[in-house]
Amino acid sequence: MAFPQEFINILPAAERDALLAALETEPEVSIRFNCKSADAQNLVLESLECRADGRVQWMDGAVYLDHRPQFTMDPLLHQGCYYVQEASSMFLAQALKKCVSGPVRALDLCAAPGGKSTLLAQLLPEGSLLISNEIQRGRAQILAENMVKWGRPGVVVTCNTPKQIGESSLMFDLIAVDAPCSGEGMFRKDEVAVRDWSLKNVEMCAARQREIIEDIWPALKAGGYLIYSTCTFNRQEDEDNVRWIMDKLGAQAIDLDPDPKWNIAGSLTDDNIPVSHFMQHRTRGEGFFLCLLRKPE
Repeated sequence: MAFPQEFINILPAAERDALLAALETEPEVSIRFNCKSADAQNLVLESLECRADGRVQWMDGAVYLDHRPQFTMDPLLHQGCYYVQEASSMFLAQALKKCVSGPVRALDLCAAPGGKSTLLAQLLPEGSLLISNEIQRGRAQILAENMVKWGRPGVVVTCNTPKQIGESSLMFDLIAVDAPCSGEGMFRKDEVAVRDWSLKNVEMCAARQREIIEDIWPALKAGGYLIYSTCTFNRQEDEDNVRWIMDKLGAQAIDLDPDPKWNIAGSLTDDNIPVSHFMQHRTRGEGFFLCLLRKPE
C-alpha cells in the first residue's frame, strides 16, 4: 500500500519503519462477549466457526479470532450475544476503572455505531444513566438498534449536536468523546482513509475536535471526567489537542498506568502528557489514542 509521503514524514522517527511495515499486514479481528459464562462464549465461537486466538488483555470477556467470519450471517450477533469491536478501542475500560466507582450520569457524545456505548452500558455500575448520542439521524437509528440488541437498562439514544447538549441543563459525571478524525489508525483496514488523508484534513479535524470539546464542556460537572479519543497518530489531533484542553479549559490529564506488558506507547511528543497510543506494531489492534482528563472543581 502506498502511503502519502506527508503522512510518513509526521510519524515519529523511532516508530516509523516498524509502524509502516505493520500497516501492510492483515488487521486483527476481535469481539466482546455480552455474557460471562464460558459455555455461552464457546457457543458464540462455534456459531462463528472460529477459534479464540488470545484474549484482549485490557478488557475482560473479549478475544481475538483466528479469522474474520461473515458476522452478518450469524444470528447470535443479531441477538446481541457479542459485539464486533476493535481491541484497541476497548481500552476505554481502563479509563472507566480510574474514574467510576458508583452510579454516574454518562454521555457518549459521538456514539454510532455503538462499540463504546455497549461497552459503557456493560461496565457502568447499576443505577447509572447513559446517554448515547449521534448527530447524524441515520447513524443514530443504527446506534439505537445496537443498544436495543445489547439489552442493558438505563440507556437513552439521542440525536443532537454537541452545542445543543452543552447549552441544555443536562450535566454529566462522565463524557466520552471519540472524536471524528483523519483516520490514520484505520489505514490498513480502510483504503478510502488513505486516499482522503492530507495535512489540510488533519488541520480541519483538529480544529473540529476542539470545537466539539468546547461546545460540550459546559455539560461536564465540576470534578467530572472527559475521555478524549481518536484513531490517529498525529500530534495535532492527539497531544496538541489534549494540551489545548488543559491550557484553555483547565483540565488535568490523569495517568492510567497501563500494564507495561501491553506495550502501549505514551506521548509521542516532547510534552510528557499521560496519554495512550496504540500502534499496530506494538499492540494487537488498530491505531488508537486515548487520554482521560478531569474538569477542575
